[in-house]
Amino acid sequence: MDCIFCKIVKGELPCEKVLETENVLAFMDLYPVNKGHVLVIPKKHYFRLDEIDNPSLHQMIEAAQRIASAQVYALSAEGYNLLMNNGEVAGQEILHAHLHVIPRFSNDQMRFGWRHLEYSEGELAQYGQRLRESL
Repeated sequence: MDCIFCKIVKGELPCEKVLETENVLAFMDLYPVNKGHVLVIPKKHYFRLDEIDNPSLHQMIEAAQRIASAQVYALSAEGYNLLMNNGEVAGQEILHAHLHVIPRFSNDQMRFGWRHLEYSEGELAQYGQRLRESL
């Protein structure tokens, strides 16, 4: 496998490590949206969120929480975004599951550009039912 994040986990490529646990590695993003942007990855290779084992997923969320708190304290961030793209169609560029922890500042230029849709009559309930049946 030629995964850049797997190479980082194995120590074959360098990173600016922020936090490491048994199942998770967090490091500085080389191409940050804002300075202080951190990536949190499971050490084992998974493609998407729905594939990650529970211990790794829990450690990813705990790491993100600690990092977000550190961004607020150490960087004077006024907030933060947690972002995870799952699948190429969703904007995932590196096909190893990863969570972005992005510090936010009132004067940063980061903006989300999604549009909001509306459900037609009865469609909301149909989508809810389909999802409940799949759970």
